[in-house]
Amino acid sequence: MDGETIQLKNLGIGYPTKHGVRTVAEGIDGTIRSGELTCLLGANGVGKSTLLRTLSAFQPKIKGNVFIEGREISDYSDKELSKLIGVVLTEKPDVRNMRVRELVSLGRSPYTGFWGTYSKEDLRIVDEAISLVGIDSLSGRMVHTLSDGERQKVMIAKALAQQTPVIYLDEPTAFLDYPSKVEVLQLLRRISKEAEKTIFLSTHDVELALQLADTVWLMTREGGMTIGTPLQLAQQGALGRFIEREGITFDPETLTIRVKRNN
Repeated sequence: MDGETIQLKNLGIGYPTKHGVRTVAEGIDGTIRSGELTCLLGANGVGKSTLLRTLSAFQPKIKGNVFIEGREISDYSDKELSKLIGVVLTEKPDVRNMRVRELVSLGRSPYTGFWGTYSKEDLRIVDEAISLVGIDSLSGRMVHTLSDGERQKVMIAKALAQQTPVIYLDEPTAFLDYPSKVEVLQLLRRISKEAEKTIFLSTHDVELALQLADTVWLMTREGGMTIGTPLQLAQQGALGRFIEREGITFDPETLTIRVKRNN
């Protein structure tokens, strides 16, 4: 079906230990669509990063299938995957003596061959990615002089320069102040619409995700994976069960979280 870029069927995820393989989650079914911002929510340790690593082919799945554009992920070569999936990780890049435009240009590495020579078309794509993210004024800055929010935008521009239809982001708003969190998620939503990208990200910024995501994947140990629009998950009670505890309430009508003040 049009727009259904990624399909998961009975997916089991986990990681190897010295005693074998530890299963983190299984029986995951779902579809991630292009032109939508899809946010993955869940408590620490529930398996969000493991899922993202599995979908990125950084680690093998335990069972089931991951289809990207109708083809099983294990059937792609590493070179093909580098032109299919862009990944933005939580870790801050430890980059010195490199300008912003140079870092964004590294997104063209799957296309530049062994010598890494940029064509005029490569440079045009780099400039286009920089403009789409709105960091033209930063292009000549040294990366280590940037704020966390500015640096995150640069990494998103690098992923865009890679020209992949799919972009995964692991906690892209971590370490950012609140205005920067809003700005980054608004940017990703705009990119998903304007560039028809398939954007799937994990986040702990629940309220922002509920305001800006088209689709939410809610991952819990008890209920597995629940998928729907923010309003659907609120009406089903899934968000309330995830969020509410003593002193914390969730309003399913306004999709807001309230914290009780202890006087």
